[in-house]
Amino acid sequence: MMKKLSIAIIISFLYFLANFVAAQPGVLDISKFGGAPNADITQAFTTAWNEACASATAAKILVPAGTYKMGLLEVKGPCKAPVEVQVDGTIQAPPNMADLKGAEQWIRFDSIESLTLSGKGVFDGQGATCWKSASIAWKDKSHETGSDKRAINIYFASCTNTLVTGITSKDSKYFHFNVLGCNNITFDGVTIIAPDASPNTDGIHMGRSNGVTITNTNIGTGDDCVSLGDGSKKVTVQNVNCGPGHGISVGSLGKYPNEENVEGLLVKNCTLTKTENGVRIKTWPDTAGKITVTDMHFEDITMNNVMNPVIVDQEYCPWNKCSKKNPSLIKLSKVTFKNIKGTSGTAEGVTIICSSGVPCDGVELNNVDLTFNGAPATAKCAHVNPLVTGKAPVCGASTSPTTSPAAATTSPAASPAAATTSPTASPASVPKESAPKESTPKEG
Repeated sequence: MMKKLSIAIIISFLYFLANFVAAQPGVLDISKFGGAPNADITQAFTTAWNEACASATAAKILVPAGTYKMGLLEVKGPCKAPVEVQVDGTIQAPPNMADLKGAEQWIRFDSIESLTLSGKGVFDGQGATCWKSASIAWKDKSHETGSDKRAINIYFASCTNTLVTGITSKDSKYFHFNVLGCNNITFDGVTIIAPDASPNTDGIHMGRSNGVTITNTNIGTGDDCVSLGDGSKKVTVQNVNCGPGHGISVGSLGKYPNEENVEGLLVKNCTLTKTENGVRIKTWPDTAGKITVTDMHFEDITMNNVMNPVIVDQEYCPWNKCSKKNPSLIKLSKVTFKNIKGTSGTAEGVTIICSSGVPCDGVELNNVDLTFNGAPATAKCAHVNPLVTGKAPVCGASTSPTTSPAAATTSPAASPAAATTSPTASPASVPKESAPKESTPKEG
């Protein structure tokens, strides 16, 4: 009898607790607005957002466990107080782009201060249908025309003091997260997943944003795990696992004349596994873009069978249809690679090809210990005189079609045997290129 009474008391208490939580002022369960599992919650969420944003005190929108559908969603601030969106269920995007009405993104948060996106839920972009017919940025020049328009999963535009924590972004049609014109945004404990063959499914891309922090995050996609467009400043990428994908990239930069400087990147305590590239900076040759890229620091990084662990490529040329008549006008300075270890998938574990017009300054290789098939990896360099400290590959010379042998610069420690000169790069040393990233919205 007592046992049954105890069970009844426990059940009553749990029922009371559930009702108490649901009834708390400021907690807006979408079920109150007609949202239900296995149904479209676009309108329910929009109504909940409008109420939360108008609240004079902090408010939370709750999407409980369950599977939901959601169409195109665009919510805007400014809001009167902080807003948290807690997603514990799975929200599915329409599988076909036509249902998103040609929008650049599936979900957009715009002009909001003090936004938190949290929970243990999943934003499922259902991108597989779009990938089948997609052009690929590093293979198809037609990708530039915008005819193959695919939606970003989640877009943050002009947001300030934003936290994204705990959630998962899955199978985006295009980039998973795009950050444009934001200040102080943190991704912590986020999971981003898509098959390695999914085209242009960058994990987190940013542009013209200040104070971006990505920590304790696992990213595996078909493109860059993290990519920085122009105007990115004070960026920290720490304790991130990357792979599959194309690595962690700065750029591409220099393609457009109105780009902004990039400064202040720290990539630290990261592990890259079976990625096409490791850490990379890429700029276009023979273009009008003329900015500076400075204070780029890559430290304490483990490479596990990464095809091209360390790359600076100022002759970036997807589609192999670029002119290299004139060098890149992007000036690189204060770039350090420190405590980088592991295995390379190519003999040349370090490739630093700088611009002949504005050679790199302040490049440092400090304890870069990479092996290829059990032997030390080599380095290939041009238009740079890196400071080499600790164990690091000797920087040999590289001659490209736009680089004369006399112009190739080697480190003081380079021996003739270590120098490699090839008018065209060998297939093993050519990285599979990633999409040029736009830091301004594309025209619709």
